[in-house]
Amino acid sequence: MARKTFITYKYSEAQDTRNKIIKSLGDDAIFYQGETSDSPDLTDTTTENIKKNLKDMIYSTSVTIVIISPNFKKSKWIDWEIEYSLKEITREDRTSRTNGIVGVIQMVNGSYDWLVGTTEYNDGCKPRIFKSELLYDIINNNRFNQEPPIYSCKQCKTVDKLSGSYISLIDQEEFLKDASKYIENAYDKSSNIDSYKICKTK
Repeated sequence: MARKTFITYKYSEAQDTRNKIIKSLGDDAIFYQGETSDSPDLTDTTTENIKKNLKDMIYSTSVTIVIISPNFKKSKWIDWEIEYSLKEITREDRTSRTNGIVGVIQMVNGSYDWLVGTTEYNDGCKPRIFKSELLYDIINNNRFNQEPPIYSCKQCKTVDKLSGSYISLIDQEEFLKDASKYIENAYDKSSNIDSYKICKTK
């Protein structure tokens, strides 16, 4: 089933990735609720007006896609958009549910090593290691937060990359091959939110 989605990203370096994600949604792109070429230009408007427009876009969605690019932490809005996505917001007689969130790691110069490395444990497990300093705290605090944790390897205590964290981080190429799979995974986790220790503030 298609989900209403919002994409948060740093415009100056991830617009092309945003466009590829929307294209990968195929017919489901009609459920995308974020900005488009027809969106109003908010460049010269107030912070509160920008927030109001963003809130209106995010409120009706159920999954937020975060494009993780090298300088995305310099954005004024991404961590705020993640925080708003995680909150339950009441408007009149309706309360929105916490969004599922999935991070898409942007490929840079054909590689993801600007963010991702690997290590190898004695048992042969080779988990991915992320440079956490390049991620917002609100992302780091929603990683490896399954409660109780279900280990894919009990010896080295590694977890499944999709179920072990509320915010999974997926390589761009992998995500584009089957966007609906990862969107649905994020939605499923939001439907089972009690299985995660969620941090809702940035």
